[in-house]
Amino acid sequence: MNHLKHLLVKRGPTAFLQFAITIIGLAAVAVLLWEPQIEGRNANATFFEIYFKDPFLALVYVGSIPFFVALYQTFKIFGLAGQDKIFSKEVIKSFRMIKYSALTIICFVAVAEIIIFLTHGNDDPAGGYFMGLIITFGSLIVAAAATMVERIIQDAAVGLSSNH
Repeated sequence: MNHLKHLLVKRGPTAFLQFAITIIGLAAVAVLLWEPQIEGRNANATFFEIYFKDPFLALVYVGSIPFFVALYQTFKIFGLAGQDKIFSKEVIKSFRMIKYSALTIICFVAVAEIIIFLTHGNDDPAGGYFMGLIITFGSLIVAAAATMVERIIQDAAVGLSSNH
């Protein structure tokens, strides 16, 4: 019983965080699949027209891949932290992947913003620009934080290895 309590105390927070990451990922998939159906311009469109004739939607779907890569890497980091492997090379690589994923998202947003600018027609593109700005700002924060934590863990890992 004492071992189980120790395991729950030690593993509980990381398991909770992994669960939260899973919920975020499932919610993101749900929004990606559901939102195009309720979008105003798709009110009378068929399923095929919504999902297979919209190049912008294809860009959004391909652009979401780095987001899911970053979520997976975060899930992996929490798992390694629960195993007391936070100062491993694998964690450093995961933070690097999160940084690259965030920067890739910024590139996809830039392309999307250019498409909105070139094709907005009579529509008001302000909402699209603002969403792009929010995503870019959030991605910059994630990239900066991942870079900072990567360096801290790398320096700590070097310090731990030189002490032993």
